[in-house]
Amino acid sequence: MQPAHPHLWPITADVDLSGRLTIAGLDLAELAREYGTPLYVFDEATIRERCQTYRAAFSAHYMPTTVAYAAKAYLSPTLCAILREEGLELDAVSAGEIAIAQAGGFPPSAIHLHGNFKPESELRAAVAAGVGRMVVDSLDELTILETIARDLGTRQAIWLRLCPDVATDTHPHDQTGHADSKFGLDVASGAADAAIQRAVASPHLDLTGIHAHAGSQLFDPAPAAAVTTFLVEIAARTRDREGITLRELSPGGGWGVAYHPGQEDPPVGGYANAVVSALRVGLDRYRLAPPGLFVEPGRGIIARAGVALYTAGPRKTVPGGRTFLAVDGGMGDNIRPALYGARYHAALPARVTAPPTGPVSIVGRYCESGDMLVETVAIPDTAWGDIVAVPVAGAYQLPMASNYNAVGRPAVAFVRDGSARLVRRREVATDLLRMEIPDTTASPSD
Repeated sequence: MQPAHPHLWPITADVDLSGRLTIAGLDLAELAREYGTPLYVFDEATIRERCQTYRAAFSAHYMPTTVAYAAKAYLSPTLCAILREEGLELDAVSAGEIAIAQAGGFPPSAIHLHGNFKPESELRAAVAAGVGRMVVDSLDELTILETIARDLGTRQAIWLRLCPDVATDTHPHDQTGHADSKFGLDVASGAADAAIQRAVASPHLDLTGIHAHAGSQLFDPAPAAAVTTFLVEIAARTRDREGITLRELSPGGGWGVAYHPGQEDPPVGGYANAVVSALRVGLDRYRLAPPGLFVEPGRGIIARAGVALYTAGPRKTVPGGRTFLAVDGGMGDNIRPALYGARYHAALPARVTAPPTGPVSIVGRYCESGDMLVETVAIPDTAWGDIVAVPVAGAYQLPMASNYNAVGRPAVAFVRDGSARLVRRREVATDLLRMEIPDTTASPSD
C-alpha cells in the first residue's frame, strides 16, 4: 500500500501490513534505530528513475541533448557513480565538488565548472585537470582564464554565462536571471558582446557555447523557454557579427518539485517541450545549425530520493494552543525553512497509517527562534524517542549543513533492493576539533 501523498516519497515507498513505512523494502524507523539520527536515507531507484526521466523527456523532443546534474543540490562519490552509470554529466562550482566527482568516477571531461567567482588557483587546477567546459561569468575571469590556458599550453573550451534579464515567480533568493543579479555577463552594458569578441579572438580559448539560467524551483516553463529564446538570439548575432557558429547552448536547470501535500510535481515532459519548442522556433527563424542542448537539473534528480529521519524529543503547548515538537536535527542540517521559508511535510514511519490527533510545529534543537523544520503538520501523538520522517529531503539540505552549536552533521545511507549501506558516517566531536591548531605558546597550568 502506498503512503499518503505518495508523490512526496521515494518511488519505492510502501506501507507494510503492520502500518510501517518502508523504502526499498526497508523499515525506516528501524534504519533510524540502527544508524542513529539525524539520518538521511537516499533511495537509489528513485535517483535512477529521475535520471532516466530527464534524459528520455528531452531526447524525445531533441537530439543531441546532454543532462548534466547540478552538483550543488547534493553530491557524494556514491551518487556520482550512479549518475555516471545513468549517462549524466556534471555541473560543478568548486574544486571540492570536482574532487568528489572524480572520486566517484567522473572524468574531468564530463564536468562543467560554473561559479561567479572561481579563485585563480581553482581555475588553474581545473584547466590542468582537463575539465570539459569552463563557464565564464565575468570579463575579469575571462582574462585570467586566457592567461592560464596560455601558460599551460592548452586551448580551453568555454561557455559564457550571460544574464538574460528574465523574471521568475519564485523566491528572490532563487532568482538568478534577472538584471539585478550577481551572475552572468549582461547584454545592456556591452559586457556580453565584449566577452564574445575577446573569446573568439583568443588562440587559447574555444568558445563552444553560451549559458544562462532563470532561477530555481520553477513550476512554469515560460522563463526557461524565454532563456532559450534569448540564447538562440545571441547565437545568431554571434554568427552574423563574428562569423562563428556556437556548438552548444545551455538554458540551465531549475525545474521544480513538490515539497508538501499542497503541491504537485510539474511534469518534466512539459518543461522539456517548452524548452525544445523555443529552441526549434529560434533555429528556424535565424536559420541556425542545431547545437547541442545542455540542461542542468539538480533538485529534480535528487530531492524526492531523500528522506530525513529524526528522533522526537519534548512537546510544548503554548497558551495560544500551538504545540511544538522538538527533534534532534533542525537548521544545522536543513537551513531551507529559515533561509527561504521552505515548507515540508512529515510523518511517523512506525505509525504512518495512524490517524492524526492534531497539528504540531516541528522545531529543531538549535538555539535560534527561527529553527523551524515544518511549520504545521497533522500527525499522531508522539512520545520522546519516536522517529519522525521528512520527505523530499534530498536537495539543498546536506550541502548547506553546518556545525552550528558545534553539532556534528548527519550520517547518510543509500538503500536499494532491501539492503542499506552507510556512505557517510556521522560527525563527532573529534571531527570538529581536527582542524583546530592547539596553542603551543600557552604556559602549562600549575
